[in-house]
Amino acid sequence: QVQLVESGGGLVQAGGSLRLACAASGRTFATLDMGWFRQAPGKEREFVGAVMWNGRTRYVDSVNGRFTISRDNGKNTVYLQMSSLKPEDTAVYLCAARTTTFGATPKVRANEYGYWGQGTQVIVSS
Repeated sequence: QVQLVESGGGLVQAGGSLRLACAASGRTFATLDMGWFRQAPGKEREFVGAVMWNGRTRYVDSVNGRFTISRDNGKNTVYLQMSSLKPEDTAVYLCAARTTTFGATPKVRANEYGYWGQGTQVIVSS
């Protein structure tokens, strides 16, 4: 089992920045592929970005160039640095994990991740 705990959400003005963190426990972090998803009210869960065990990253087009994912294996933590935030980025942000299969590219579908955090709310005001 893997436990995931997100932190760092909050209220920010458009154009501002936030850094989310997701602390993992229960399994060797270095063997996990990590993902960030978000879900706005009335909308489906959306892939935001992911980082594989080897550091390879992938982002949804709408955040590319504004968001950066990184991982610190020494701290068992993955980060989502969000900049130039827009009101449409408002959502609950969820951290996800999967045991790596040493694939070529990060996974983007929610059903490919077996472990989820509770989420942290991000509100971007205009």
